[in-house]
Amino acid sequence: MARPRFHRLPSAQQNAILDAASVEFSAHGFADASLNRIIESAGISKGAMYYYFDGKDDLYADVLRRVLERLLEDSGGLPDPVADTADGFWTAVEDYYVRLVRVLATSPDASALLRDWLTGTSASALREGQREAERAIRPWLEQLVTTGQELGAVRADLPTDLLLAVAMGMGQAMDTWMISRSPATLDIDDAVPALIGMMRAALGPASSPSS
Repeated sequence: MARPRFHRLPSAQQNAILDAASVEFSAHGFADASLNRIIESAGISKGAMYYYFDGKDDLYADVLRRVLERLLEDSGGLPDPVADTADGFWTAVEDYYVRLVRVLATSPDASALLRDWLTGTSASALREGQREAERAIRPWLEQLVTTGQELGAVRADLPTDLLLAVAMGMGQAMDTWMISRSPATLDIDDAVPALIGMMRAALGPASSPSS
């Protein structure tokens, strides 16, 4: 991640560096991105870049953090599902995921960057980006599980940390599948209900054994 001194820069300077990095990573992916091109585009020296970041991995992780924050903001933020029933709970989750995917479909640069991250072109950058994503979403996901359990929409017979691990693992798999498809060939209204249905099957209350 960025060193604390980077966050003490005026926001315009921070954005100039992160904008240049976002364009480069979106166009070339982590593996083929050039730190020198980012430095030239941002209008700073190589010494200044290493003064703010330890290397390309750290810069990539910070760009991912900003992309994820903007994506969540543009999709209306992480909502508290307003529901009275288990069906209503899962409908609210589905509606939010549809909004998220639609926002992403209109942001080709963000889509390219997230596709590069999710397909794991760099193990170290992937791990750091994953930690950032988990830090951003985990408190909301914990509350989501609690709310779901209260409504009988989420099973309560397994440890919460296991339910969270399953939800995050399935979420990453779903995101990777969705983002790897062209918006022109993807029917969001059909795909999202099917994906959320799989998650509901995994996290919903266990069925009673047949007699």
